[in-house]
Amino acid sequence: MSGVSLSSAWLAVWISRVSDSLQTMTAEFERRHGFPPGTNQVRSANPDDQAAARALAERDLASADLVTLYDNIGDIAWADVGNGYFVDPVPDVLLRLKEYGAVGDGTGDEARGLVIEPFPTSR
Repeated sequence: MSGVSLSSAWLAVWISRVSDSLQTMTAEFERRHGFPPGTNQVRSANPDDQAAARALAERDLASADLVTLYDNIGDIAWADVGNGYFVDPVPDVLLRLKEYGAVGDGTGDEARGLVIEPFPTSR
């Protein structure tokens, strides 16, 4: 998406497509693997998530696209996709920023940002 900003309309279509795919994947999961699937969902943002996304934007530490993502997506949990993928809710991100602060990006004293790290599937 080089040069193109993330849009709410695109995210709505993406959420629908991914949710359909996750439903298809989990429908046969237990029969194929012998145990029930974990949480595999994209949760749409609720008003609290959207307020937190605005608070993140005010911190001026996140790109406009990340704020747009959090304004539309509350969190992502794909426990059974690959090694597992998770995007924490923005209120959790704000809490970590409050507790630990922003991190430097190594390019100078003024360059600060968020760290998005992978989590193990045993989360």
